[in-house]
Amino acid sequence: MTEIDANIDGLVPAWLTLPDIAEEFGVEVTRVRQLVKEGQLIAVRRGENRALHVPADFIKDGKIVKGLVGTLTLLRDDGFADEEMLEWLFTPDESLPGTPAQALRENRGTEVKRRAQALAV
Repeated sequence: MTEIDANIDGLVPAWLTLPDIAEEFGVEVTRVRQLVKEGQLIAVRRGENRALHVPADFIKDGKIVKGLVGTLTLLRDDGFADEEMLEWLFTPDESLPGTPAQALRENRGTEVKRRAQALAV
């Protein structure tokens, strides 16, 4: 959990607080904190009160977007820090098209994971 860089903050179109996610999942906030601790979600401190926020694009239909957890694992294995992962996931890529985060939301995770694996080479 890191402080968010202004440039990366600008790449992410919308954010959710941990209580927002807990409500959407129908669980306690402590469970969402555990998901962050386990690396299944990325949370950063932002805003005046420095509350923890997760990109809204990581959540869909009351669940973590399919393919996100595996992609985060690949990026961590490639040595990416949380901010670097957010930058990669939310930087537009004309060849996808869109951002890797959008592709995951649209169930195009195979291509996103392939690209994440290629970063290690």
